[in-house]
Amino acid sequence: MNILYLNHYAGTPALGMEYRPYYLAREWVGRGHAVMMLAADFSHVRTRQPLPGDEVVDGIAYRWYATPRYRGNGWRRFWNIASFLRAVWADARTIVRDFKPDVVIASSSYPLDIWVARRLARRAGAKLVFEVHDLWPLSPIELAGMSRFHPFAMLCQLAEDAAYRDADIVVSMLPEVHAHMAGRGLDLRKLHIVPNGIALDEWQDETPPLREDVAAAMQAARARGCTLVGYAGSMGLPNALDTLLDAAVLLQQEHSALHFVLVGDGHERERLAARITALGLTNVTLLPPIPKAQVPALLAAVDMAYIGWQRVPIYRFGIAPNKLMDYMMARVPVLHAVEAGNDPVAESGCGLSVAPEDAAASADGLRRLAALPAGERRAMGERGRAFVLARHTYPVLAQRFIQAVQ
Repeated sequence: MNILYLNHYAGTPALGMEYRPYYLAREWVGRGHAVMMLAADFSHVRTRQPLPGDEVVDGIAYRWYATPRYRGNGWRRFWNIASFLRAVWADARTIVRDFKPDVVIASSSYPLDIWVARRLARRAGAKLVFEVHDLWPLSPIELAGMSRFHPFAMLCQLAEDAAYRDADIVVSMLPEVHAHMAGRGLDLRKLHIVPNGIALDEWQDETPPLREDVAAAMQAARARGCTLVGYAGSMGLPNALDTLLDAAVLLQQEHSALHFVLVGDGHERERLAARITALGLTNVTLLPPIPKAQVPALLAAVDMAYIGWQRVPIYRFGIAPNKLMDYMMARVPVLHAVEAGNDPVAESGCGLSVAPEDAAASADGLRRLAALPAGERRAMGERGRAFVLARHTYPVLAQRFIQAVQ
C-alpha cells in the first residue's frame, strides 16, 4: 500500500520526538509498503529542526512544510498549526497525483488535521484513518484549564466529531476510550487499540555511551554512595515533576542516600531548575536532553526510575507513555505515581504504583524500592522487559495497525 501519514510533530532519531510515526513507517517500509510523511519544519518537541522540503530517511519520504516558530501554547502555536494545515491543503492535488495514497492517516495530536486528511483521502479514493494520541479538546480543557467555550476548544470539538463520523478506521493509543468515543458518535466497530512501544534495534548490546556531562554527574553521585533515581523525558506540567522535587525535599531532610538525575527538556525546564536552586536541593541533578540512542545507557546506570502524572480526570481513558516503555525495556524498577484507566507497572509487576501529586507517597515508594533486596529489584526489571517484548515492540504494533487498515 501507499500510506500517507500526516503528523505535524513527526520526528526521526536524529531530530527527536515524535518517534512513533517514524518507527511505524520504518516497519511498514520494511514490509514493502511505501510511506510519505507530512510534517511541519518546526515543532517544540524536537531537539533539532529539519530544513523545509523533501527528504528520505530510512526509506520514508518526508515532506517538511515551512511554518513559523513559537514558544509556549499561545496564538503563535496556533498560527504554526494553521500554517501547516493550510500548506498541506494547498498541496493536496500534487500529493495525490504523485503519491497516489491507498491510506491517509491523520495523526497530529490535535484533531484539526482530519479535514485536510479527509480531502486527501477523498481525492485519492483512499481509506481515512484517524490516529488518537490524546483526546482533544478534553486534554487542554482538563490538563490546562481551557474553557469548553474557548474558540480553539470548540474548533477541536468539531474536528473530533468529524473524525469519528468520517474516518473509516480509528486507531487509539489510549486503551479505555470506548465510552467517550461512542458518546461522540463513533461506531465502535471502527476502533482499534494500538499502544506505544519500543524499537528492538535500539536495545542491542552495543549502545552509544553517555554524554560526558551526564556520565560524570552520575559517577559523582555513585562515589558518594548514592542510589540513583532516574527520569528521562519531557519536562512539562503533565509530567508532575514538582511532585518529584517535593519528594526530594522530604528525602533530603531525612538524609536519604537517594539522588535524582533528571534528563530532558520542555516548557517547564527553566522553572524547575529555578525551583531546585530555591529549595537548595543538593540531591537533584538536572541535565540537558540526550540523543535517544543514549537513553539505554542512561537507564542502565540508574537503580530505579520515576514517572508521574497529574491527578486529572482525563487519565480515566488510559495512558500510553513512551518513557515507561523505555524504563521497562531497560529492566529498571519503576515508581509510578498514577491514577488512570490502566497501569502497565501494576499489570506487569515491574515496580510500585502510588497516588499521584502526593510527595509523601512518592517518597515512601522510593524508600520501599530502595530497601528491596537487589535480586527482587532485578526480578521486577525482568518482568517489565518481558511485558514490553510480548506486547509493545514496533514490529508487533505496526502489524496490528496494518491489520486494522486491511
